[in-house]
Amino acid sequence: MDVNSSFRISPTQLFIFFLVLFYSEKSNVAADGSPGIDGEALCSGDMSSFLPLPYGKLPNMVCKRLWNTFVLRYSQTEGNVVTIVLSTVYTTGWAGIGFSKDGMMLNSSCMAGWVNVEGHARIKQYYVEGFTPSAVKPDKGELPLTHVPPYVALNGARIYLAFQLKYPVRLKRQPILLAYASAYPQHHHLSLHDDKTTITFDFSSGNSDSAPSPSGTFYRVDDMRKTHGALSVLGWGLFLPYGAIVARYLRHRDPLWYYIHLVIEFLGFILGVAAAVVGLSLSHMLQVDIVGHKTIGIFVLVLSILQVLAFFARPSRDSKNRKYWNWYHSWTGRTAIFLAAVNIILGIHIADAGPGWKISYGFLLGLTLIACIFLETMSRLRGSDDSKFPPSFQMNGS
Repeated sequence: MDVNSSFRISPTQLFIFFLVLFYSEKSNVAADGSPGIDGEALCSGDMSSFLPLPYGKLPNMVCKRLWNTFVLRYSQTEGNVVTIVLSTVYTTGWAGIGFSKDGMMLNSSCMAGWVNVEGHARIKQYYVEGFTPSAVKPDKGELPLTHVPPYVALNGARIYLAFQLKYPVRLKRQPILLAYASAYPQHHHLSLHDDKTTITFDFSSGNSDSAPSPSGTFYRVDDMRKTHGALSVLGWGLFLPYGAIVARYLRHRDPLWYYIHLVIEFLGFILGVAAAVVGLSLSHMLQVDIVGHKTIGIFVLVLSILQVLAFFARPSRDSKNRKYWNWYHSWTGRTAIFLAAVNIILGIHIADAGPGWKISYGFLLGLTLIACIFLETMSRLRGSDDSKFPPSFQMNGS
């Protein structure tokens, strides 16, 4: 049996798989956006009939449709008092909005509201200490609530969460989290969310009438996160490792292995650089440094650039320095791919990505490890001396 023919899942098939995963998630977001809903009608509705003052009549109100069916109304006074009314389509469970320093769910403070099965409305502040329901603490948080009591109301098919905050300075660009769940809270402990997103919203340009205003500028952080994650997985989790596998186990197909290896590694390098650019842009947008993830990412990027430069500085086969170049090239590549895998796992954890991301990358990583173990075992069983020495042009061979 041919060792290479036994490995039937090609990088192209995995590439298509991750593209389908990525774009299906994006299409789901678009579908959830319910384009048939008239945003102007939602923003122009009168809230005074079901919300008390000051929520029922917001002065200089800004109204912005955000995500899915979530609509944000707010006003900000010269005294830095921000009055917020968040609404969304509601059937059961809870809906909420969180304020975060870095765009992450962890260590954020949020307001969540619901109407229980008895018809009693509830709204509470929560502090997110962890990723399990028990770690989301009720009646805790860092939101600067005023003496005006928060309020929640159900009007038609929409639930309205209203609360007021007072900041020492004018509220400007602020990462906010939106989430909902279909399951009711139990003893005021929130159930696990069905879906969530992060948006960086600009509260500073808030002068508007009651009509929808473009002044509430927002940015889809979730889209950038997904793009960053998809590019990282495709570049560092798929193309670069499988390019190294080609270089190590297809050397008997000379010079075909070299050209295949070169093309795959080049594509992986381009995707890896693109992932780094998107990641740095995301860090700048959120104005926060996730030190560990960012540091590893930059280090991996530097190693990949050194690999490319080393290719152009490759000594001739007859050079006495060739073996040292081979060792350097091999171990630099191994280190880069290993650290990239660690950083992808770290990024998935930091972003609190859903099970789809964890399962998909776990499957890809496991498949890569199994392929390497199987091919290496078969190679050694056949007594191949080739596996003991790196090829002339290989990026990540042993």
